[in-house]
Amino acid sequence: MNTPASPAVVLYGIPNCDTVKKARVWLAERGVAVTFHDVKKQGVPDDALGAWIAALGWEALVNRSGTTWRKLDEATRAAVVDATSARTLLQGQPSALKRPVVRWPDGALTVGFSPERFRQGLG
Repeated sequence: MNTPASPAVVLYGIPNCDTVKKARVWLAERGVAVTFHDVKKQGVPDDALGAWIAALGWEALVNRSGTTWRKLDEATRAAVVDATSARTLLQGQPSALKRPVVRWPDGALTVGFSPERFRQGLG
């Protein structure tokens, strides 16, 4: 039986994030089929988060320059010191995720947007 393949690129982010908007436009201009996962509405998938931390490191995933991070109280920010605490934060505050996280056709993961990184992701 022939079933349509799902898009090979999955982009995790928040629709109104400027960086996510740039990434989505860049991909659309190149005709890349993308599945968009809104982490604010759908949450950060627990199984995916574990893979992201393993592949990218927890430090790369926590957006310490964003509004969500700045709004956290000092004790909460100070408590993010390892993969376990970062995971807890990102599950409870998905907007604290550095965006976008992208899973590429070969299974590789990237965080953030740059045209060069995206060209490499598409192979």
